[in-house]
Amino acid sequence: MTIQATRPDRGRAQARPDSAEARPLPPLIPADRGLPVLGRILDYAKDPMGLMRHQWETYGPVSPFNSLGETGAMVLGPDACAEVLQNKDKAFANGWRKIVGPFFNGGLMLIDFDEHHVHRRIMQEAFTRPRLESYTAHMQPAIAAGMADWGDDGSFKSYWRLKQLTLDIAADIFMGGAADTSRAEMDRVNKAFIACVQAASGIVRADVPMTRWGRAFRGRRVLEEFLRHYLPAKRATATDDIFSVLCHIETDEGERFSDQDVVNHMIFLMMAAHDTSTITTSTMIQLLGQHPAWQERCRAESLALGDAPTMSELEGLAALDLVMKEALRLHAPVPVLMRHTVKDTVVQGVRIPAGSDTLVGVQFSHLMEDYWTNPMVFDPERFSDVRREDRSHRFAWEPFGGGVHKCIGLYFGGLEVKSIMHRLLRTYHWSVSPGYQPPMDNHSLPFPKDGRPITLVRN
Repeated sequence: MTIQATRPDRGRAQARPDSAEARPLPPLIPADRGLPVLGRILDYAKDPMGLMRHQWETYGPVSPFNSLGETGAMVLGPDACAEVLQNKDKAFANGWRKIVGPFFNGGLMLIDFDEHHVHRRIMQEAFTRPRLESYTAHMQPAIAAGMADWGDDGSFKSYWRLKQLTLDIAADIFMGGAADTSRAEMDRVNKAFIACVQAASGIVRADVPMTRWGRAFRGRRVLEEFLRHYLPAKRATATDDIFSVLCHIETDEGERFSDQDVVNHMIFLMMAAHDTSTITTSTMIQLLGQHPAWQERCRAESLALGDAPTMSELEGLAALDLVMKEALRLHAPVPVLMRHTVKDTVVQGVRIPAGSDTLVGVQFSHLMEDYWTNPMVFDPERFSDVRREDRSHRFAWEPFGGGVHKCIGLYFGGLEVKSIMHRLLRTYHWSVSPGYQPPMDNHSLPFPKDGRPITLVRN
């Protein structure tokens, strides 16, 4: 499915019109009201891109979107996304509180404006280049240990094995190894994260047993107990893991995180670090399995390095970097971003009233013909220095979001993905049927319901 934009302003954001001249949101046609109460939620879960294409073709870049009994807005295309994410008039706050607020409360993604600025300024100290170099060195043994028992498998469920691996890496890099934590306990933590993420599609939004939110409330309690068990030791001794860093970092103005701040940020960072990295890595594995020439090209680069590459060496894996960017384009780990208007605002000449939930369809921009050549085709060279199609518009490629809420861990995530792929390429060959398309669960962050099986063979 390709999206063809016919707008004349390619590559250039429109000037914001005077609010007095702004048009109201287009009226919602009866067929787009969706189901009672649920609205269009199930349409999104069934086919997110199909729904976005319909919204674009029917209403344009700013459209009404009905869900959970309320009509908000969906914005599509780089121009509209740019206006929302840059948020120059500070009309948009995060929109995640409504769907996962109780479970990732206090995480960087769920706070706004002055509070967000203070917390982000403190947290930046955890992602400086020297710290990233240290994290890169420490994650190599964790990756080696996590892959040690993979072995040959004709139906290797790559997504689920990678999810276990990335959580182990998070425990090592974020927790300093959590040496006294058993596999059973880490499995319990993983299930708690899954419950919290899947709360996004919950219909009953209360702590009710046998519901998504009920499971998520229990999951949040598991995560809080898990982290608070280690908190005193992390406060007492400064080490190189992120948990300890968050306990001890301090700005020049003396700003520090409270115990609750540390727990809140750890829960969000660990979720983001292992969920989004798993989605991206498993997508790359599928694509390289379906394009063996690119797999061999990436393997040749990795074989030229040792088992434990440095940060600089990982940055030099040019072919792998192209593949990673193309995987993020084709299958963004977070296909839509949630925002909520705190006052009336105007996007692309359309007024969005205060109190409107707003879906920012970043995945849609990645597949628009106006900005990408044959956008549905796997073509990593589109990111090469010669072509740089991602520069067709500043917001044509935005897998990490934009503006003040742009993902703070994007460099860490890239290093983690490349480290995993580097060892995988040095250790295994694999194949995937060229016509394979995984059945996706889109109720929250997208994941393959079949585990994305591959044929894995040790070199």
